[in-house]
Amino acid sequence: MEYVAKNPDELNKEVADWLLAYSREVLQTQDRFTVALSGGSTPQKLYELLATEPYRSQIEWTKWHIFWGDERFVPITDDRNNAKMAFETLLNRVSIPALQIHIFNTNLDPETAATRYELLLHQYFDAKNTTFDLVLLGMGDDGHTLSLFPNTAVVREEKAWVKAFYLEAQAMFRITLTAPVVNAAACVAFLITGENKADILQKVRAKTSQPDLYPAQQIKPIRGRLVWFLDKAATLV
Repeated sequence: MEYVAKNPDELNKEVADWLLAYSREVLQTQDRFTVALSGGSTPQKLYELLATEPYRSQIEWTKWHIFWGDERFVPITDDRNNAKMAFETLLNRVSIPALQIHIFNTNLDPETAATRYELLLHQYFDAKNTTFDLVLLGMGDDGHTLSLFPNTAVVREEKAWVKAFYLEAQAMFRITLTAPVVNAAACVAFLITGENKADILQKVRAKTSQPDLYPAQQIKPIRGRLVWFLDKAATLV
């Protein structure tokens, strides 16, 4: 499924409307809605919109359970921290119970943080046919998504749901969900905007599979839906 909007603002409105409808659909048959959030500038604008009316009052926030797709291994007080951005733009403004918000604990060592987060995910999802109800993803202009960067071993991970690793190019640890847990989700949605993403988007969506070069190609839901939310600039090559 693909949606193409004229510009980023129109795209965010499209995503917000879709998310309101989709979360309501899910909550008709179960008592919680589980979503893994993304970092980045495009989701930030979406989160800011969701914190305004009519979404703030129409979404059943008390039934949402929040996770993250990946994180830079820096304190939550650091502006580079994805969770910090989500709290400031959305989570502090809506009524999601604190116990339903699950950040990566960057106060621990990276391996312990990854192990504990994976255990939490198994507690949530082992009894279900799918994992998250929704995983929101962005994509870098190098084809990475989550913290699956080109030519890193984590791109090919087949078993672990969460991995921590040291990314030499950024001189820091990253912690990330992996393709196996994301591909088991009920729905995965990419949000991609800007002409700087057009060329790499075309390569990611090409029939030729080169995930070591274009890690976003590893995201292929097994039973769930894959939705592309794009602005027009991202589709022009």
